[in-house]
Amino acid sequence: MYRTGVANLPLHYGKAPSWLTVRMCKLAKEITNIMIEEQGTTKLIHRLSDPYWFQAFGCVLAYDWHSSGVTTVVTGILKNALSPEEHGIAVCGGKGKTSRKTPNDITMAGEKFGFSEKTIKNLTYTSKMTAKVDNTAIQAGYQLYHHTFLITKDEKWSVIQQGMSKQDHTARRYHWLSDNTTNFIVEPHNAVVGNVKRLKALNMTAMNSEGARKASVDLAKEPTSKIIRLFESARSVRQKTLQEWLPEAKSDHLQRSVETLNMPRNISWKIMKKVYEFQPRNYEELLSVKGVGPATVRGLALVAELIYGEKPSWEDPVKYSFAYGGKDGVPFPVDRKAMDESIQLLQESVQAAKIGIKEKTWSLRRLRHFIPANCSN
Repeated sequence: MYRTGVANLPLHYGKAPSWLTVRMCKLAKEITNIMIEEQGTTKLIHRLSDPYWFQAFGCVLAYDWHSSGVTTVVTGILKNALSPEEHGIAVCGGKGKTSRKTPNDITMAGEKFGFSEKTIKNLTYTSKMTAKVDNTAIQAGYQLYHHTFLITKDEKWSVIQQGMSKQDHTARRYHWLSDNTTNFIVEPHNAVVGNVKRLKALNMTAMNSEGARKASVDLAKEPTSKIIRLFESARSVRQKTLQEWLPEAKSDHLQRSVETLNMPRNISWKIMKKVYEFQPRNYEELLSVKGVGPATVRGLALVAELIYGEKPSWEDPVKYSFAYGGKDGVPFPVDRKAMDESIQLLQESVQAAKIGIKEKTWSLRRLRHFIPANCSN
């Protein structure tokens, strides 16, 4: 069971001013230098995969701890502050169009580290699959727009990526860590964090979605003509959408999740034919096929449920709580030891950093501002 958590991430627009990013980069480099020197690169990416530590780190660097911009700005700052040659860690990808350059970034980093072609290929595949899972296998209304892939000289990796909901203007962040990810399909995350928990969200990575995953693979291996008939029969069974029979008194929060429950209007039969010709052996291979997107995954899952009775999980995997629990014991008691360790580490790192007294005072004040905000929830 991995420790997971949540940070409120209201969607903020614009970008950090240059005067701030210059200072953030300098401080980030000092803190990470100390951490790498004392604990190594592997420990650093372990810390970054902890949602609470990540938020606290962003706060120390003087960025609003509750903003969606923490994800994009902090990872962008790390990309500028760290280098494979000096620190033994590479930060690949980024926001928007930059995320599409991740494969090239991984190749360049791998060559600097002296990785084999096979290792570089595996890391590139890992980057692709982590993005595919969070964009397709989990459907809660968030479209990925940011993907950062961190690699160490020891071939360890971590992923920090974020999706945006245009419906309610919120963001959701996904943390992955190589040491905790045994496969890409079954509950692979180190954390899924956000400030909105959907009452219904398709989660094909859940443990209890195993039957639906197997049924989806079996369906995908059938001739396309048979799949078309099954989809049409499923449409007739599901001719009324959830929206039509939900009581009007239900909140907008619930209504926003309804679209993930409906049979997709359009299925690419060209892609289904491609999948049939490929004959995937398991759900990972099915998901890895280029062109298999949210509509295909949702359609197969709904047919698996309606025709074969194999129900997928509709429980949103986001953890609607702070990483260290709540002061009143809800949803679980505060892990004071873990919390104190993270805060102490950041405080010591700032104190040891080769920066001025003003910068240290400023950073520690920001950290103290962050702590009560979380403890009071």
